[in-house]
Amino acid sequence: MTYSEVYEGWKSDPEGFWMDAAEAIDWDKKPSKALFGENAPMYEWFSDGMVNTCWNAVDRHVENGRGDQVAIIYDSPITGTRKSISYVMLRNRVAQLAGALRAKGVEKGDRVIIYMPMIPEALEAMLACARLGAIHSVVFGGFAAHELAVRIDDAKPKCIIAASCGIEPGRIVHYKPLLDGALEQSTHQPDFCVIFQREYEVAHLEEGRDYNWHGFQYGVEPAECVPVEGNHPAYILYTSGTTGQPKGVVRPTGGHLVALNWTMKNLYNVDPGDVFWAASDVGWVVGHSYICYAPLISGNTTIVFEGKPIGTPDAGTFWRIISEHKVKSFFTAPTAFRAIKREDPKGEFVKKYDLSCLKALYLAGERADPDTIHWAQDQLGVPVIDHWWQTETGWAIAGNPLGIEELPVKVGSPSVPMPGYDVHILDEGGHEVGPNTLGAIAIKLPLPPGTLPTLWNAEDRFHKSYLNHFPGYYETGDAGYKDEDGYLYIMARTDDVINVAGHRLSTGAMEEVLASHPDVAECAVIGVSDDLKGQLPMGFLCLTTGVDRDHAEVVKECVSLVRDQIGPVAAFKLACVVDRLPKTRSGKILRGTMVKIADGEEFKMPATIDDPAILDEIAEALKGLGYPKAG
Repeated sequence: MTYSEVYEGWKSDPEGFWMDAAEAIDWDKKPSKALFGENAPMYEWFSDGMVNTCWNAVDRHVENGRGDQVAIIYDSPITGTRKSISYVMLRNRVAQLAGALRAKGVEKGDRVIIYMPMIPEALEAMLACARLGAIHSVVFGGFAAHELAVRIDDAKPKCIIAASCGIEPGRIVHYKPLLDGALEQSTHQPDFCVIFQREYEVAHLEEGRDYNWHGFQYGVEPAECVPVEGNHPAYILYTSGTTGQPKGVVRPTGGHLVALNWTMKNLYNVDPGDVFWAASDVGWVVGHSYICYAPLISGNTTIVFEGKPIGTPDAGTFWRIISEHKVKSFFTAPTAFRAIKREDPKGEFVKKYDLSCLKALYLAGERADPDTIHWAQDQLGVPVIDHWWQTETGWAIAGNPLGIEELPVKVGSPSVPMPGYDVHILDEGGHEVGPNTLGAIAIKLPLPPGTLPTLWNAEDRFHKSYLNHFPGYYETGDAGYKDEDGYLYIMARTDDVINVAGHRLSTGAMEEVLASHPDVAECAVIGVSDDLKGQLPMGFLCLTTGVDRDHAEVVKECVSLVRDQIGPVAAFKLACVVDRLPKTRSGKILRGTMVKIADGEEFKMPATIDDPAILDEIAEALKGLGYPKAG
């Protein structure tokens, strides 16, 4: 079947489509129907089914005779460690950990916070919670104590599972003191904590509260899988909220299993036994969906990577791992490729490895600028698929479904909506706009299985954040357009569409032009306040390693490029060269924070920032451009 036939098949019979997809999952009790819309717009999927995530991700593969297949490859260039864990080993380890948690009183519906680095034990902790029907909430390892405390008070965990430390290039991140600091600040206190002691730092354990990961499991009966309802929360994942209060995205069990399993073949084109690698972190949604759950549910081998795209030890790390572990499908953020391209613009490291196993590269997390995509296409010679989704959705809203049909790639577009997503471009009044017209991207309700049904303990906020602005739709918060072929273009967060003298302009379109300059490795455009025009665009340029030119010349050429390709209406005159851009650890550029600095406004240090010192460098660069303006 073609993509169009599959998509139209879903549209004409969504109930039949998702019930058919649900057949691929092992249910303890099959659901009577797919969609439960009695409380619209609070939709649910497969609510009356009974199912267990851990059984579907681990045990069933062992029961079906594939226990000896490798489930997890752990590759840590930072510590020089590599090991493989088979499905049967994973089943035994997860059942033992779940048994130990159960012996300490953790049961269905209890929350468990997981605060760990990129090690296999992080996945084992997630799966052990799923085995018991406990609801896990993974907090990115190394998050500040205050941010962890906020999440502890919101989730109210019975238990916290953490590691003694994380390893970053050139430093050890002390997790346990951060956890202790968070517990001093939080009102809620867990019954107990489990600490995985890493050899690089052995943490002090608080008597009566803290247990050693290994000792805590001795002599305990392994736990069986506990069936839960289809609408039972599998996990809570906190995403940064604009108010500074994190939003707890809830992921329901049944829809999560069905949707993720469907994507592995249809979108990523991998079969059971194939090696799939998502180079992300379990602290982010990509780590939940495509390091832990989806590959294991579909019977793939997944890679847990503790390292960086450059510097651990060089810009060839990704290629070594792909070659060594025979990765078929690779998923990472565009920012990782920009970092590699900046260090190795000619692709010298790519040539050192046999990458014939790799069939496709997937990018998501930030807009994939055409320049980065062209570079990746030239270097790897495989389809480079930009796809678009959010923490809230848990899987792709739009993509190029290689397992159904390889659609023509339009560079700059994440291609077309996936079945389940009825995507519309709306003006401020909620009216549909025509092709190639910039507007708010909204999805007609109901959202498909696996997406958020609500926020944890915050239903009012769920309505306010996503449903109220455009009744009958989910508001994505992204701006973009569709072309005449139905391809979607994501141009900016709605907040990043700037208004220059009455003209609505996309910062993403300007970034695309700047990134096409041969000396520019990476860039960001923000809108700064202007008395005359309301807002003006301002560009920040990071140059490719080895470029030794007068910065003023590069800036002049970039200003000219934007004027030529977008026009004088953009009023693009402000730009500067910087060494690096402020980013979250998942690679998103902190444009909103940069705007606040430029406009002289108070701002809260983003919890997810990778290196706070970069904001001082940005402030210095802004001073050179005369911002914030005096008075």
